[in-house]
Amino acid sequence: MTFEFFSATDRGRVRNNNEDSVALDESAGLMVLADGMGGYNAGEVASGMATAFIQRELGQWLTEAGPEASDREVRRAMDVCVDNANRAIFNAAHAEAQYAGMGTTLVVGVFRGGRLLLGHIGDSRAYRWRDDRLMQLTRDHSLLQEQIDAGLISPEQAANSHQKNLVTRAVGVEDVVLLEAHVHAVHPDDWFLMCSDGLSDMLDDAQISAVLREHAEIDKAAQALIDAANQAGGRDNIAVILVAVHALPGAGQAWWPFRR
Repeated sequence: MTFEFFSATDRGRVRNNNEDSVALDESAGLMVLADGMGGYNAGEVASGMATAFIQRELGQWLTEAGPEASDREVRRAMDVCVDNANRAIFNAAHAEAQYAGMGTTLVVGVFRGGRLLLGHIGDSRAYRWRDDRLMQLTRDHSLLQEQIDAGLISPEQAANSHQKNLVTRAVGVEDVVLLEAHVHAVHPDDWFLMCSDGLSDMLDDAQISAVLREHAEIDKAAQALIDAANQAGGRDNIAVILVAVHALPGAGQAWWPFRR
């Protein structure tokens, strides 16, 4: 399989600055997305630090380790890089008054052959688009999700809540943070979507699906998602990473030079 990557961010219609950040290392099969939070410009600093650090450190490790590295080793490298990024942001927040309280969500994915190793912190999300069906692969670390899990509110009530931005886990807020990680099978013709809540708060799953259904090219699909989020209000910054999985020519076709 081969992987086609595209990423974009947009300020939205309300915010004056962009606190979302994305980074790709296509040769390493690495994608990173972050949505910053904090005071003036602090969120932008936190998300930029997270994506740049993980792209550099994890990308270098993946390149040096090569395809022989096991999933367990890759997962360990993800944990170490995220922990180091967390400490760097945490220390900067305590060293500079203007950065006090800054933090960021995070989604990081690594493609390894027929698998995606996916980790996340906070309420930025990852989805899989397969066979005309959208599936959310991450589960928000948020107060609303905890209330849904406890049966206190319904998903419909959560969609209209004013507490959407209250995350229960973020990078850089405490000296230690736990990356939730899982492995997902990858099939030819799959699309994988990462996004900040500037997209997922504006568009529900049915609306995201409708946009993806209308586009065969990931760059056009990504821009259409951003446009749709802005048309729905654009209340926050919008970050999108789309990855299309393609089968190699002739893959899956049996070939045998002799008759049995």
